[in-house]
Amino acid sequence: MNRSRERPADLLEDSGVVPIESHTVPIEDHSVLSDQRCAALVTPNARITWLCVPRIDSPALFAELLDGPEAGHFSITPLRDDADTKPTQTYLGSTLVLQTFWPTLRVTDYLDCSDGQPHETAGRTQLIRHIEGTGQARVVFAPRLDFGRFRTRIQIRDGGLEVANAANLLLEADGVDWMIEDHGMHQTAVAEIDLNKGPVTLEMLYGATSPGAIRPSELERREQTARFWSDWADRLQVPDVEPESVCRSALTLKALCYGPTGAILAAATTSLPEFIGGVRNWDYRYCWIRDAAMSASALTRLGSTTEAVDLLDWLLAVIETNDVNPDQLAPLYTVEGQPLPPEETIEELSGYANSRPVRVGNAACDQLQLDVFGSVSELIHQLASANGALPAKYWRLLENLVEAVEQRWMEPDQGMWEIRSAPRHHTNSKLMCWLTVDRAVRTGPYVDDGDRPHWIDLRERIRDDILANGWNDQVGAFTTAYDGTDLDASVLAIGLFGLIERDDPRFAATVAAVEKSLRHNETLYRYKHDDGISGAEGGFNLMTSWLIDAKIAIGDLDEARALFESYIALAGPTGLIPEEVDPTTQQGLGNHPQAYSHLGLINNACNLAQAGATAGHPSKDP
Repeated sequence: MNRSRERPADLLEDSGVVPIESHTVPIEDHSVLSDQRCAALVTPNARITWLCVPRIDSPALFAELLDGPEAGHFSITPLRDDADTKPTQTYLGSTLVLQTFWPTLRVTDYLDCSDGQPHETAGRTQLIRHIEGTGQARVVFAPRLDFGRFRTRIQIRDGGLEVANAANLLLEADGVDWMIEDHGMHQTAVAEIDLNKGPVTLEMLYGATSPGAIRPSELERREQTARFWSDWADRLQVPDVEPESVCRSALTLKALCYGPTGAILAAATTSLPEFIGGVRNWDYRYCWIRDAAMSASALTRLGSTTEAVDLLDWLLAVIETNDVNPDQLAPLYTVEGQPLPPEETIEELSGYANSRPVRVGNAACDQLQLDVFGSVSELIHQLASANGALPAKYWRLLENLVEAVEQRWMEPDQGMWEIRSAPRHHTNSKLMCWLTVDRAVRTGPYVDDGDRPHWIDLRERIRDDILANGWNDQVGAFTTAYDGTDLDASVLAIGLFGLIERDDPRFAATVAAVEKSLRHNETLYRYKHDDGISGAEGGFNLMTSWLIDAKIAIGDLDEARALFESYIALAGPTGLIPEEVDPTTQQGLGNHPQAYSHLGLINNACNLAQAGATAGHPSKDP
């Protein structure tokens, strides 16, 4: 996928060697590499500015994205000739093998997914960069340990480089002559390569136990990696509405899966700002139970249930390993299923476009968010519907989730948006508690002895409570919480998940009120009330996708299609979408790529297809 759009600044400096300010490249223009254990972000000119090893939530080895060149990067550029020509970039088909082209140079990048590596435990990362063409290329290898907080020393060794004070961090590069430069407390390796002598492969190995071991050729591993992604993508049942965008979004969700455990990440980065220069910068490199379940649900709609099974097994392991009942689950855990470390600030990094602070960890792990039960129950119900049956272990989990709701649904919480102020009786949280029970009731027929009459009574009690307290006559809509008149886009779920019928006038009124209050141009804010945190944020892409779904539900298909076309246009050149968007400039904001944004796109396309929409003809009603 390549969607042209004017960019606010050139990506290459005048000298044409390497960009100095690559950490200000538009967020959505970054491509992602993944081996389902780590994720790297790559700028449109083949500069790796973000990579954490050995796990996606480990300290960063390259963190230029959040500070500048001295925070670490890995760049390859033409030395002269076409160095001032902006390159083009694309994924190879339905894969995460990325190629960047100049007239005389091609760089192929991927994280090795051959030989079952995505399912191995963290510890052996292989980043492969294959360079071919004519003329000369300049390579700059500038790793920085622990976000650049730890002194980095590089030694030249036979066949490549070794980071002397890191455990098993090598760069294998046969035939390349390196120079080591001092940059304060760090060292950087620089090389000029004559490609007229033939292509060169650079292979960064982290955690390698046998340096120099015989491995398959680069081409064999590239082909195996490509097959890992394309074979999976080929099995998807993609709707005929924007199929290319749907496939890329599905691949992005797959890239955010952590293969060894089944966890699914919210995003690949930390601290990309929700508004440039603002303080709403959070670490999303963890598994939010809600976000992950919604991601797995979207993939289930496309016919891939493996991710749902793996995620539910991860959740069962979280419950067992941490010895917690479902009613005491934290909203998020590490990819290994452990509690998060305390949230801290990395003072050494100035942040993307000087947006501080840069955070590691996430204090939301200590909150009560009652909506998480509903997302998991919806996933379990989808899995049962897709397979026509349900394993006993998932039915027991569903029973436990209903018990958790029965114990806690009347409590106030921090809600879906993790408000860092006093808990409230959030309408969406109550709705998701209702959804937990409703989906459990609907799942009962798929298991033996699945009839639970008292669940029906519980479901109705929660529904009655929401209708009595969530609806506000003064506003003429369902409101954020029981105690106020403010609006929150998440109440659109009232009709989307079926608490009320989609033709209920209260749903149409809520859609209209949310749109009037929170829509700005072609995007939707989450809310505008005080949430206890200073600063602004952009329009929230998932909520825009929910508005699209709501328009479909109430029959406003013309507007739904028009909004969906605008939503698709938010993607960068290789089809990736971050968390938020500036409603005025249309530039991406927030962590990237964001699972929410891509699962929203998938659901929109599936719902438009079900509504009879025709791709490429947004003005025609079915």
